[in-house]
Order: sequence, then structure tokens, then C-alpha cells
Amino acid sequence: MSEMPEPAAEAAWAPWLDPRGTPFDPDDGEAYAAWRARKLAAAPAAVEDLVVPLADPSAPGAAEREALHHCLARANMAVYRAPPDTDGRAAVHGVGAAFGLHRLDPNMLSDSDGLTPLAVASEGTRSRYIPYTDKPIRWHTDGYYNTPERQIRGLILHCVRPAGSGGENALRDPEMAYIRLRDRAPALARALMRPRAMTIPGNDDPEADDRPDRAGPVLAVDPHSRRLHMRYTARTRNVIWDPDPAVQEAAAALRELLDESADRFVHRLAPGEGLICNNVLHTRERFTDSGPGRLVLRARYYDRCAGT
Repeated sequence: MSEMPEPAAEAAWAPWLDPRGTPFDPDDGEAYAAWRARKLAAAPAAVEDLVVPLADPSAPGAAEREALHHCLARANMAVYRAPPDTDGRAAVHGVGAAFGLHRLDPNMLSDSDGLTPLAVASEGTRSRYIPYTDKPIRWHTDGYYNTPERQIRGLILHCVRPAGSGGENALRDPEMAYIRLRDRAPALARALMRPRAMTIPGNDDPEADDRPDRAGPVLAVDPHSRRLHMRYTARTRNVIWDPDPAVQEAAAALRELLDESADRFVHRLAPGEGLICNNVLHTRERFTDSGPGRLVLRARYYDRCAGT
């Protein structure tokens, strides 16, 4: 498929590409320095700092919601820990509703309630896509191939059954990645804010996701919340990077810092546990199934977690 024409891509992303008045303006060093100091002072040291026990995730209590909110405010993510036999679908909808996550991103592989079961598929449409295999998945944010109107701001992953071994998720707050990148040079952040920094080639699979090429920035400012928004995949195939040397340099710098251990959390979700986040960067390690197999419920939202 042909790429989206340049004027159309720029017009669609225009509301996302004005960082003025935010700490994410590469030309506003004073606002950035003040925000950076607050962000680093509040940053958690370990993933255990982000775990919140929930008695009943379908209806979190006031204290539980406050604890989750505290984690989300610090790191754009939290891990809730519920009893292993928790109803996964009720948990996702309950925790999501508690944080204003209502507008689910539908897809042809999701169930009628909008949740997508991630499990190994040996045949059929799902078997053609990596989330439904036991293969590793590199750094990404969800929905990086969506249009500007359908950007994924919120994400929940709920573990019903873990794999026999493996399947850990590495997690990284995009705001922390932004700090590392911008500290190297504001020009790197500026380059990744270009409206055609990263293009995802189209997919002509009518059974799953029939779409044209999608170009857009890697770094943007959400026009509603005025917070940093990231659209990214570290995969090397089926990605077209802007050939401009400034974008090439910035993309290489981002890949390099994502490979570093700083600011990265690693966690293997146990039964009843879930990740709620503002679509943070994440990976998935290769895994080996046993018994009934790994099952994780995924919910993608156009909403950002309320109050964060």
C-alpha cells in the first residue's frame, strides 16, 4: 500500500505536535528542568513500589484507588494484586472504570466485551500475529499503528494463567525515557516529534486489521491532557523511519537507551495480577507453556487514567 500523503499526515497529527506551554517543549529548558526534578524525585526504585493489593478488583475501595493513583502519578503504571481465582474480565472492567477507562479500542480479534485474550494460537487468523505466539516481543507501546483519533492512552493487562516458564514483561515509563533522551540533546526529542518520524506499513488482512500505511511522530503531546504521549515499536521489520539524518540519529539513540537497565522494571504477572498504565513501553519475554497455557486479557483504551 502507498504511504499517507505528507499533507494529510501532518494535518491529522497537528494537534499533537504543539509542545508549547509544557515541559516537553525542546525549546523551553526552564519548564523542563523544573518538571524533570519533580519527576526524578518521585520515581520508584523497584517494581515492588508499584504493587497494590486489591481485595476485589471489580470494585476497588477508596484506599485501594488512592494507592493505585499514587503509583500511576509517579510512574504512569501500577501492578494490582488480587486473589488468584479472581474473575479476570470483571477485574479489568472494574479497575478500568475506577480510573475512567471506558472507551475500548475494538479490533476483529477481541471478544464481544472489548477485551482481547492473549494466548498461543496454533491455527487461524490469530496465529499469524506475534502476540498470539510464545515468541518474545520487543519494546513497544500499544496501538502504534492507529490513527491520531484512535491513539491508545490507557492499557490493562490481566493475568488469568501464567506460562509454565518465561513470559516476563519489562516495563519503562515513557517520561523517564524522554528524560534520558532529552538529557543527551534536546534535538533528539525534537526530531522524534516530526509528523512522519515513524511509518508502519499497511496491512491488507481483512480478517484482522485491514489498514493503510500509518505515519506519525514517536513523541507527541496529548492535546487533551497535555502530557507526553509515545508511539513506538523497536521491531526492525515492517517499520519505515524518516531517512533524515536527525531522525535516524534520534531513533538510534532511543534504541540504545531502551537497551540500558536504568529505569527498567521487570515483572512476571501471577494469576490475579494486572498492569494498569498510561500505555507505557513494555516487552514480553519468550515463554514455554504447560497445562492449559498462558492467558492474559488485554484492554486498550482511548482514555488516559483519570487524575494522572
